[in-house]
Amino acid sequence: MKHKLHTPDGVRDIVGSECKNKLAIQQKLTSNMHLFGYEDIETPTFEFYNVFRKEIGSTPEQELYRFFDRDGNIVSLRPDITPSIARACGVLLEHEDQPTRLCYCGNTFANHNNYQGRSREITQLGAELIGDGSIEADAELIAMMVEGLKAVGLEHIRITIGHVDYIESMYQATGLEEEQLLTLRNLVKNQNYYGARVFLAEQGVAEEVIISFERLDDLHGGYDMLGLAATYVKDEKAKAAIVRLLKIYSLLIQYGVEQYVSFDLSMSSSYGYYSGILFNGYTHGTGDAIVRGGRYDFLLEKFGKCHEAIGFAVYVNELMKALDHQKISLFDKQTILLLYTQKQQEKAIQLARGLRLKGRAVQLQVIGLEHQVEDTNKWTNYRDRIHASKIYLLTEAGELKELFTETV
Repeated sequence: MKHKLHTPDGVRDIVGSECKNKLAIQQKLTSNMHLFGYEDIETPTFEFYNVFRKEIGSTPEQELYRFFDRDGNIVSLRPDITPSIARACGVLLEHEDQPTRLCYCGNTFANHNNYQGRSREITQLGAELIGDGSIEADAELIAMMVEGLKAVGLEHIRITIGHVDYIESMYQATGLEEEQLLTLRNLVKNQNYYGARVFLAEQGVAEEVIISFERLDDLHGGYDMLGLAATYVKDEKAKAAIVRLLKIYSLLIQYGVEQYVSFDLSMSSSYGYYSGILFNGYTHGTGDAIVRGGRYDFLLEKFGKCHEAIGFAVYVNELMKALDHQKISLFDKQTILLLYTQKQQEKAIQLARGLRLKGRAVQLQVIGLEHQVEDTNKWTNYRDRIHASKIYLLTEAGELKELFTETV
């Protein structure tokens, strides 16, 4: 027996209905972004290593797939598409002073540990609004994201919004070193506020600061919570963050998407380049976010262009899990399976050509004799496997006969 080659850990094949559904999802999301005036961009699958270097704030270095090209340059498979677009904009938009709206779809690669059970290749589909630092830009991206998720059939959508300046002002107030802050960030990320209190007390942090972290438990919720959050902080940047979130919410009301929005002022991101609002999108059927995004006003200057920017990425693999859980499929079973004998080959081909010109998908299958279609299970199973809606037989007499008309 020949040895069968399987895929490496963390990657897999996608075929048949799953692949059709994925392509349909991508088409719907991209079409929605086009309606908002976003233009497509493609960046390379691999870049020079310094595009994703530690200072950029993207993916940890140990998770990068790195290799040498034939000239000895270190290159990396992209773990994240936003730095690639920032790099491209540093060149392509060198003399552009007006906002630029871009959208993309592509695969990203991260070398996670085996035990994490995470995919090492995922599809990201997203948008970037470059050169606009306004609240209008923030609201536009969030509204467009919601409309895209609705376009693929989701009804149960929750967009959680936070702001880097609010939570970072609290971290700075602790006076802790970076290693200690990392421990604290993990406690907050897991909403372990009691653990945060104990840890901060052990580090000798002032009681007033400790209390501010305990209060984070109250800072999850709707619009009204933002007023409460403003009373908890003295830092001017944190207060300005609350004001911005309130203004964004008022615009989201005008977009008609406010019912999908909540706030979480403990939010942070593993990406270090975010500098303003953060937002994640959730739905039923997956334990992780299906969308992540935020403002990154200082990333492009690392590539030679001082432009404010905001963007998001839909994690298509996670979205597919959610849609499958909610029994949502975007493609219709419109394919026709047309069986014919050799005698009727020319007529079958012409018939299929005519249907395809009308936009119908037709799969032709030659059979030896008409009686070969008597095996009902064989052909209905085949119909289901190729996701056809109907099976027809072009008889030797030239008649078109529908077979097995029970519902698929």
